[in-house]
Amino acid sequence: MTNAPLRPGTSKDTERDEPLLVVEDLTVRFPTQDGEVAAVQNLSYSVELGKTLGIVGESGSGKSVSSMAVLGLHDERSAKISGSIRIRGREVVGLPEKDMRKLRGSEVAMIFQDALAALHPFFKVGDQLAEAYQVHHSSASDRDARRKSIEMLDRVGIPQPDQRINDFPHQFSGGMRQRAMIAMGLINDPSLLIADEPTTALDVTVQAQILDLLQELQREFNSAVIIITHDLGVIAEMADDVLVMYAGRCVEYGTAKEILTHPEMPYTWGLLSSVPDVTASTDARLIPIPGTPPSLLNPPTGCAFHPRCTHRDKVAGDLCFTEMPELSEAKGNPAHVKRCHLPDPDAIYQTDVLPEIAPDLVKDNR
Repeated sequence: MTNAPLRPGTSKDTERDEPLLVVEDLTVRFPTQDGEVAAVQNLSYSVELGKTLGIVGESGSGKSVSSMAVLGLHDERSAKISGSIRIRGREVVGLPEKDMRKLRGSEVAMIFQDALAALHPFFKVGDQLAEAYQVHHSSASDRDARRKSIEMLDRVGIPQPDQRINDFPHQFSGGMRQRAMIAMGLINDPSLLIADEPTTALDVTVQAQILDLLQELQREFNSAVIIITHDLGVIAEMADDVLVMYAGRCVEYGTAKEILTHPEMPYTWGLLSSVPDVTASTDARLIPIPGTPPSLLNPPTGCAFHPRCTHRDKVAGDLCFTEMPELSEAKGNPAHVKRCHLPDPDAIYQTDVLPEIAPDLVKDNR
């Protein structure tokens, strides 16, 4: 059963079975010479063991920044973080670095979007895997760490792992580097794996292999997964729940089935309408979202999406221009929330004509 989303102002502190990861009212700000950038504002969500949360949105919407906060990767000297992040009920915001290092890799791990940049070019792939293992297994010998590294490379489908372990990252193809990053992320059996654009710059065949691998390993380890992506086809295939972000805020949150078939926020509708429909004629045109994402130094007043929204004239008065909408239940469904002033989105969106977003891949177990 999919957990209900955690909204600002709510709390699960008193619940007996709290999800593996609970983020409440997370805000991340970066002071700059031109002013303070609010990269993430009042973000709340939760992820259970064995479930996958997809985070989707354009570049600059706060997806990676929020996930890096979960791992404590922001420099305290250049980032102001408030709110709560709990892993197995343990608060990690403000946790000393020495304690945070014990959590990274063992309890929560991250697959970065650029594997070539994430892997050190001067060290062999096997040495980097072994180091990640020995950090959390100080009693493990070099031989044990090497054996574990070979085992993980084999599990992620690297051919001849006992030989390729001696290669440098540049000797791996793009898909193999991404597999090596997955091996590094899973080498300590973490409970939560964050995959930041894991299929970026890979051809479609390799993308499918990587996604199948992630799903297979998730079932094997029963881990929770957060997948950050621009690709709604990936969301349809992998996600149980979907968090749509815009300008650092959650604008819609619900089950993947609800989000992909009955979106309630114009930005989500725009993302879906921008995806090619494989059933349409060859001369069919995409419907892009007009304009560009706002500057987080000087965000618009009211709803951050209103300068690009083609439905703002359907809201009475000037609410879209003056008042930030709160997250509210969509059609009375507490598991589906939206941030929008539109009184009846279904009457506008005509959700029966949504483009086909990998319909056969959308999970039916929600």
